[in-house]
Amino acid sequence: MEYLVTDKPYPRGELCVKGNNVFHGYFKREDKTAEAFDEQGWFCSGDVVVAYPNGTVKIIDRSKNIFKLSQGEYIAPEKLENIYVQSAFIAQIMIYGDSFKNNTVGIIVVDPETAKLWGSKNGGIDTPDVINNADFKAEVFDDILKLSKSNKLSGLERPADIHLTLDAFSAENEILTPTFKLKRNVGK
Repeated sequence: MEYLVTDKPYPRGELCVKGNNVFHGYFKREDKTAEAFDEQGWFCSGDVVVAYPNGTVKIIDRSKNIFKLSQGEYIAPEKLENIYVQSAFIAQIMIYGDSFKNNTVGIIVVDPETAKLWGSKNGGIDTPDVINNADFKAEVFDDILKLSKSNKLSGLERPADIHLTLDAFSAENEILTPTFKLKRNVGK
């Protein structure tokens, strides 16, 4: 995913730790223990970090959230979501893809105020109807394309299609975990 310890000015990669304060493995689960530790005994956290010269780290991604498309390209959805959520149209977004497809899709919770304003400027369309309007969808998609170009994303990192909704992601509708992380593999 182009996270390298040779990155300048700050190295990036998966955070691995080793020491007496790190657990030794899962109780009666050698398979899970083998997944969590590398061959030298380092615990692999799954967190992708930037390391700073003062010894601090900043979590920038999760290695477990990375998925592969059908042509073998890896996609880091959280990186893309953090870029695309900068759109005024978007309140929440989830980028989804799987190994049987050659592109990603975006599931977008539209910002209700932006949708209401757009509807009033375009013929007085009610907010619930705005998300089904082809012109509105095209405008949201164009904004995503602008953000992808300005952030120099590859064509595979741009969603091939988007789905718009006004229903916010939440733990109640089982799209978020209780700790507010996206459940990417619901129904798989």
